[in-house]
Amino acid sequence: MDIIKKEKKCHFCVNNINEIDYKDAETLRRFINSYMKILPRKRTGTCSWHQRKLATAIKRARVMVLLPFIRR
Repeated sequence: MDIIKKEKKCHFCVNNINEIDYKDAETLRRFINSYMKILPRKRTGTCSWHQRKLATAIKRARVMVLLPFIRR
């Protein structure tokens, strides 16, 4: 009963995306949970470089009111 876990690939590396746009709210929504918290790397499978860029983009989108800070 060995459990084989599927290795997650970085969404941005696979699609050859270097810059994460904070104005693309639909893409950023994939990386936050229902409580509007940023999901960790283990859960999303992003690499460390893109995770840092992703966190910055989500924070910028929150300040620009493209994404909410909290759930209502």
